[in-house]
Amino acid sequence: MLILQKKFGVLRKKPLLCTNFKIDYSLNKATKMKKVFAAIVAMMLAVPSMAQFASGGFELDKSNLYYGARMGLALGKLTGDVGDYDGMKAGLTLAGVIGLRLSHQAPVFLESGLYYTQRGGKNGSLTADLNCLEIPLLIKYGIKATDEIAVMPFIGPYFAYGIAGETEYEVNGKKEKERTYKHFLNHNDMGFKLGCGVEYNMLYLEIAYQMGVANIADDDDLSIHANQLSINFGVNF
Repeated sequence: MLILQKKFGVLRKKPLLCTNFKIDYSLNKATKMKKVFAAIVAMMLAVPSMAQFASGGFELDKSNLYYGARMGLALGKLTGDVGDYDGMKAGLTLAGVIGLRLSHQAPVFLESGLYYTQRGGKNGSLTADLNCLEIPLLIKYGIKATDEIAVMPFIGPYFAYGIAGETEYEVNGKKEKERTYKHFLNHNDMGFKLGCGVEYNMLYLEIAYQMGVANIADDDDLSIHANQLSINFGVNF
């Protein structure tokens, strides 16, 4: 579906869903990218130093509480009344998590935390980025594979809030950008997350899929959902 919008005296076509969500800072793109890369490098440098203290970190058989840091790759996709959005949008995931043991008899944990994720979708020359803050509520079950390796499948709901954003697309060969939450999407989102993590000492790796169940379209006559495949690396301590 297309909306005709008159702007700057020119009548042009604008896709109904164009979501290239990026944090609306006053800083330029170069400064924003430098900050993102600095955060990634800092976390990567911190992982080896924290891993040296594995003997005092998370232990599947003993720990009642653990903390963790996550970073990784997010591959987002939009489904529903959004046209042919068959492309996945690559983005970044950064998070801090906390886990609480729910049973003394079994290694069952409740994990939550705060995630920053970049997701969205692609449709030809149109790129839609969704920048969101997320809070998951995951039930994890620990399976001891060896003395040092634990496998932890998990499932649970997540709740997300879109921060800000813009859409990048082409009109008559010229690239255009539009803010989207203001006109097309709701900020609130929710869904379910399913995945599995593997821990070696303090090092942690997981793969997960998020299925959006809330309709994030601002138009009641449309149905739009945000899905995501993520691969995250981090530590538990």
